Amino acid sequence: MNPRRKASPLRPPSKRPAAPAPEVVAVSAAVAPPRRSAGDEPRLQKALADAGYGSRRELERLISAGAVSVNGVTAQLGQRIAPGDRVRIGGRLARLQAVTRLPRVILYHKPEGEIVSRADPDGRPTVFSKLPRIRGGRWIAVGRLDVNSCGLLLLTNDGQLANHLMHPRYELEREYAVRVVGELADDVRRRLTEGVELDDGMARFGRLAEEGGEGTNRWYRVSLNEGRNREVRRMFEAVGVTVSRLLRVRFGPVQMPPRLKRGMILELAPEEVAALMAAVELGAPPPPRAGVSRRTRGSRRC
Repeated sequence: MNPRRKASPLRPPSKRPAAPAPEVVAVSAAVAPPRRSAGDEPRLQKALADAGYGSRRELERLISAGAVSVNGVTAQLGQRIAPGDRVRIGGRLARLQAVTRLPRVILYHKPEGEIVSRADPDGRPTVFSKLPRIRGGRWIAVGRLDVNSCGLLLLTNDGQLANHLMHPRYELEREYAVRVVGELADDVRRRLTEGVELDDGMARFGRLAEEGGEGTNRWYRVSLNEGRNREVRRMFEAVGVTVSRLLRVRFGPVQMPPRLKRGMILELAPEEVAALMAAVELGAPPPPRAGVSRRTRGSRRC
């Protein structure tokens, strides 16, 4: 491995039992072709024509005749298609990767004191005021962090990708570093991993590992497969433990890079976005192309 190459922030979800400082391995990501911006997906007949399935007029006749389907539903003339849509002509799957383009995904190291909302009547700072401008769309936050929490926040300009990342179906693991007051007793740790009752149902940590600490402050690494409001804090409160700091360090396969300091932004490279989309089953990317370099925005302090 080239020692000068920077490690990718994309990591596979950990499936190992509880252990301090879990080891993670980089994802092997294929490079996908560029994709149109959100809200500007191609019309079905144009996408098929661009991919070489006939002229637009011929394809319009096929669509009108009911010979084309999108995601198992008979297509309508003029409808638009998005990345991950499965288009079939006469029952045969059409390959349309060449006419799709990847969404943009950025990582933001959210500091305490900022809210994940576009506006606040109380005038508190919002993460959206710190983000780079985007043409033809807007940034969508993948999940939230409460005002007193910090760490990794994913944002994308693609609503479909955001929904897939947050959908319970995919059970993407969220990992947090938590500083609490005092050391957790064995029975408390057992309750947190077996399940505690919250006002919106049972909750449990998939993993809980001790990370050390000094004096009364102790650090733990915990993971969840869901993202209910203030769930980590409420779980510790339910067992009588006070959380003094909460930092999200991973969301699904995306690990917060060490170089992403507080208040800084990093954009994922195309191959990393492609791997992320594959992780949530948004279509398999085509084979990698030679000569494609990493496209990562320079981190900037906000």
